[in-house]
Amino acid sequence: MASPGGTSTGSSTLLQNSGSDEDLQALMDERKRKRMISNRESARRSRMKKQKHLDDLMAQVTQLRKQNHQIITRINITMQHYLNVEADNYELRAHANELSDRLESLNEIISFLNSSNGGNFYADNTSLAFTEPADSFLNPLNLAYLNQPITASAASMFQY
Repeated sequence: MASPGGTSTGSSTLLQNSGSDEDLQALMDERKRKRMISNRESARRSRMKKQKHLDDLMAQVTQLRKQNHQIITRINITMQHYLNVEADNYELRAHANELSDRLESLNEIISFLNSSNGGNFYADNTSLAFTEPADSFLNPLNLAYLNQPITASAASMFQY
């Protein structure tokens, strides 16, 4: 026999279950809403982090391009200095060869003078000397083929 209290107990349990389902549904909705907010916030942080990383990379690209430009400029300046030194070196070698040729010619003249003058002609570091008078008939400097001017001068020898 069913009592009216049993019915009311059943309906109160139904109401209680119904309230508990609504509370559960509300709790689940609240959790979903919090999770959605959390996911949005996480996605926003991820986008911000990605944008910051991209900005950092762009700044690094700019800095590396600037460094590259500076390095290229320094290489060009160094290359220009190298080419200038190389040109100076070439000029000095040519001048050294010319001086060497002149020295060889002068040594040949001295050797000739010594052999034709009986060894009375000598050269030292400062001057040339003859033991015979300059107007002598046997003086080899009076010979026409030896009377050519020597084009070396102190000014042209010390141009550097």
